[in-house]
Amino acid sequence: MSTEFTKTNNNGKCPVMHGSLTNAGDSTTAVWWPKSLNLDILHQHDEKTNPLPGFNYKKEVKKLNFNALKKDLMKLMTDSQPWWPADLGTYSGLFVRMAWHSAGTYRIADGRGGSGTGNHRFAPLDSWPDNTNLDKARRLLWPIKKKYGNRISWADLMILAGTLAYDHAGLKTFGFSFGREDIWHPEKDVYWGSEKEWLQDKRYPTKDNRESLENPLAAVVMGLIYVNPQGVDGQPDPLKTAHDVRVTFGRMAMNDEETAALTIGGHSIGRAHGNGDAANLGAEPAGADIHEQGLGWNKKGGGGLGVEQVTSGIEGAWTSNPDKWNHEYLDLLLNYDWELKKSPAGAWQWEPKNLEDKKKPRDLADPSKRHNPIMTDADMAMKMDPIYKRISEKFYKNPKALDDAFARAWFKLTHRDLGPRTNYIGPWAPKEDLIWQDPVPAAKKKFNVEKVKKMIAATKLSSSDLIATAWDSARTYRRTDKRGGANGARIRLAPQIDWEGNEPTRLKKVLKALEGVAKKSGATIADTIVLAGVVGLEQAIKKGGSKVKVPFVAGRGDASQDQTDIDSFAVLEPTHDAFRNWVKKDYIPMPEELMLEKASLLGLSAKEMTCLIGGMRVLGTNHASAKGHGVFTDKVGALTNDFFVNLTDMKYEWQPTGKNSYDIIDRKSKKTKFTATRVDLVFGSNSILRSYAEVYAQDDNKEKFVKDFVAVWTKVMNADRVDIKKTN
Repeated sequence: MSTEFTKTNNNGKCPVMHGSLTNAGDSTTAVWWPKSLNLDILHQHDEKTNPLPGFNYKKEVKKLNFNALKKDLMKLMTDSQPWWPADLGTYSGLFVRMAWHSAGTYRIADGRGGSGTGNHRFAPLDSWPDNTNLDKARRLLWPIKKKYGNRISWADLMILAGTLAYDHAGLKTFGFSFGREDIWHPEKDVYWGSEKEWLQDKRYPTKDNRESLENPLAAVVMGLIYVNPQGVDGQPDPLKTAHDVRVTFGRMAMNDEETAALTIGGHSIGRAHGNGDAANLGAEPAGADIHEQGLGWNKKGGGGLGVEQVTSGIEGAWTSNPDKWNHEYLDLLLNYDWELKKSPAGAWQWEPKNLEDKKKPRDLADPSKRHNPIMTDADMAMKMDPIYKRISEKFYKNPKALDDAFARAWFKLTHRDLGPRTNYIGPWAPKEDLIWQDPVPAAKKKFNVEKVKKMIAATKLSSSDLIATAWDSARTYRRTDKRGGANGARIRLAPQIDWEGNEPTRLKKVLKALEGVAKKSGATIADTIVLAGVVGLEQAIKKGGSKVKVPFVAGRGDASQDQTDIDSFAVLEPTHDAFRNWVKKDYIPMPEELMLEKASLLGLSAKEMTCLIGGMRVLGTNHASAKGHGVFTDKVGALTNDFFVNLTDMKYEWQPTGKNSYDIIDRKSKKTKFTATRVDLVFGSNSILRSYAEVYAQDDNKEKFVKDFVAVWTKVMNADRVDIKKTN
């Protein structure tokens, strides 16, 4: 009898040898053990998926012929293709929408989303209902990408196309920076929502409480960028929609004025499409059959182009001349009465009463015909909400103020996840420092590192205090939007100085001593804090019997309080830190899940996470509230592999003593030897993490552990150092 594995189905097709899980929905681990830790989020985007190994995009993009690229993109704006005709002869509106929807997924809670990786090319984003027909926009750009090749990423190209679309329409834009690096498969770590169907209203515990939108999400339902254009739950009510707009735009870092400017400017060019029946559209790109060429939403039976197109379901243009940047939007919105109508596709939209023909936009197919302009419920919110109305009226009276506010807001929208200005590349990058860029002054001149190390040691601060302070300063870094980190020494400024996770009383004592060292030595406080961690770590390494040196590269600057947006930095406050064995409250996710989240934001692999945890425990760097949990050693303060040795030793049994506390008990004597939390013991209970723990517990890997710990420690300390980081 054959032992070959065969997969069958119920469609009468013949089974065939098929031993691999070729369908993403077939994963047995997720089906059988849904509570398993998803360690895959720590191992995405490695070299195996990268078709350009060793390629340095930030270096290559500088070789780009920027002016030639701009010229080609400007020409493309009016190069209408028969397979997807340009509205009124220009793709500017389509490219604006593509760039907006690529960048607009950014959210402040975790820095995920945004345009920085080109993730808009992949599911689920490429197939969201809100992104209908943006697959066509990307495909229109293919000749440009093909021509300029590796010197322009898809991520950069999509945002540049949208920015130049405004230039083409007549707006003086604020600028543009290159430097976004493409990924090569969908991001595995982004939580987009728990819904199983598009456009389900599942994100509010109570529908009436619109403040209760599930964190970290920044859209009202799965499949939308922000809000439903037809109104809350598809029911027009501009005041309710205004509230949703304020919440969702706030979650992607925009204040009221920026929100109003973006709404006005975003709809000042381009149009919406809903001249047909959405039921006649085919599947989205991720669900479409192979013959659809990777595109989606194609009209069944053909057609669906130009005037027949269905995208949002809303039909019409917002302004009289949607191919040009002008100030018609506010004239129409504020000076006319509007009433509810239904589009041909059955979507709610607002249309003006008694509008003269000359102000009506022209028909797509027949320029001799004119139709009413339209407004969405979100547009009407700019008129009905008192705050938005006041801003809109200000912009109406001063169009130049609108031009400037929109240009700056558009730049922020499209660059929010690019990190500090030191990341910016290219001739069009603005030189102005903006508060949302978290500016950091240049570091002072070089100093004598060894001399400063001796001065730090002379403070008599404990090695654990030195290490913990350096860690707390650096751990705020998020690879997602490149915010946080040790550069700037913002740990000494509001709001960080008072964060519970930083142990304010202990922190202020340590900072007082280190600031004194910095003042006397001429080093920056930021460099001194990180160097203090080096001193503490080298003391612990020596105590553990090793001679490994800890690398240090100076060059960090000190930010001022005026350069620090307190509200913006508030979202970086840690509510948990497994590396210091601390969790602020009892949360729904398990502590080990929170640990993965933090490790993911720091850009750590599972091996690096394991190594860090084991080292931090024996170094005695637990948060004060964690007492001695996980400190599996009799030599606290020495960098040894004791954590792993005792974790994997079967002479101990583990007994729960509370929701997140355990006793480690000697099986013979029945005496408690150590105590622990879930994030300690998961490295011995989870089979994957235990495999790493066992490596570090081996007698022949004591020195390897120390070297690996120093490497990952240095990685975290330098995570925000653009000037020294290697980029592939």
